[in-house]
Order: sequence, then C-alpha cells, then structure tokens
Amino acid sequence: QVQLVESGGGLVQAGGSLRLSCAASGRTVASLATGWFRQVPGNDREIVTSISRTGASIYYAESVVGRFTISRDNAKNTVYLQMNSLKPEDTAVYYCAAVRTYSGSNYYYTRTYDYDYWGQGTQVTVSS
Repeated sequence: QVQLVESGGGLVQAGGSLRLSCAASGRTVASLATGWFRQVPGNDREIVTSISRTGASIYYAESVVGRFTISRDNAKNTVYLQMNSLKPEDTAVYYCAAVRTYSGSNYYYTRTYDYDYWGQGTQVTVSS
C-alpha cells in the first residue's frame, strides 16, 4: 500500500511561486510513476504533469508548460511540483498520484484511472 501526503499549498499573488511536495510511504518513488492533477469545484480532475518511473519521460499540460516543473528526490522519497508565474486560473486543489509500474518503464500516465494511489489534496489559491 502506498500513502501520499501533499503539502506546500497556500495563497499567493499572481506572478508568484509555490512548491508542492508529495511525500510517499509504503514504496519508493523510484518504483512508481507519479503525477500531479488539479481540480476546481464542478470540473473534472485534470492532469498537470506526470513523470515516468525512470524519470526519463515527463508530460506537461499545455497550460503549464514553461511555468511548472515536476521533480523527484529519491533519497527523500518525495515528488515536487515547482509552480512559477502563477495565474488566477491555476487556483485549484492539487493532488499527487502514483501507480506501480514495471522496472525500466519510461511511460508516463495522464488519466485519472491510470493511477492507484492518491493524496488528500492541497489547496492552491492565486489572487489577481
């Protein structure tokens, strides 16, 4: 069983930055493909970014390209989402997700149903 705990959300002005953390337990992040999703009330949960088990393949939603960066610290068993140049439309609850995959996999996952494990979410609010 994998547990994921997000942190780092908060209120920030437009143009500012935040770094979200997703601490994993139960398995090492190096054995997982992971992703960040976000959701606003009334909307479906949408992919923000995802990274393959190897770390060699990364996907970014078009809306965050050039502004957000996913990274992973295997020693801390944590996945990060660095968010720069934040916009009011980035306001959402952000979720970390993970899925077990085979060793050497370079595949990233972008659909919610691809993932087996989810964090509780952290609120990000960007004021204009």
